[in-house]
Amino acid sequence: MVSRGLRNNNPLNIRKSKDKFQGEKESTDSAFKQFVSMAYGYRAAFVILYTYLQQGKNTVDRIIRSWAPANDGNNTANYISHVERRSGVDRYRTLTERSGSDYIKIVAAMSRSENGVDADMEQVKAGFNLQNKIKL
Repeated sequence: MVSRGLRNNNPLNIRKSKDKFQGEKESTDSAFKQFVSMAYGYRAAFVILYTYLQQGKNTVDRIIRSWAPANDGNNTANYISHVERRSGVDRYRTLTERSGSDYIKIVAAMSRSENGVDADMEQVKAGFNLQNKIKL
């Protein structure tokens, strides 16, 4: 069975909000955004992570604590450990606007956590290439 995030072309399960992203379509899902393609779903994730970076959420630890907080019923500690292990990016490494290769690995690991299957790296990279804030 295909996960909700993959069905919605929203591999990081971005919740519905007033924010509108390129490639977002009218969602028929009760809680989550839907995108016209997987690449646009990944693009939205990179855009959000860039906003996080501007807010000082510049490590895997800080990103995941905001993305999947414990008070929303998430096992945040396990999520952080999973992303650190799968991405190879230390949870406390400081990321910058020029940490694109790390962000690509982090987003792929987050997608794995959200959907239970490995991310399609071609789609992750396509989503990265659709945004212009985080650089390689």
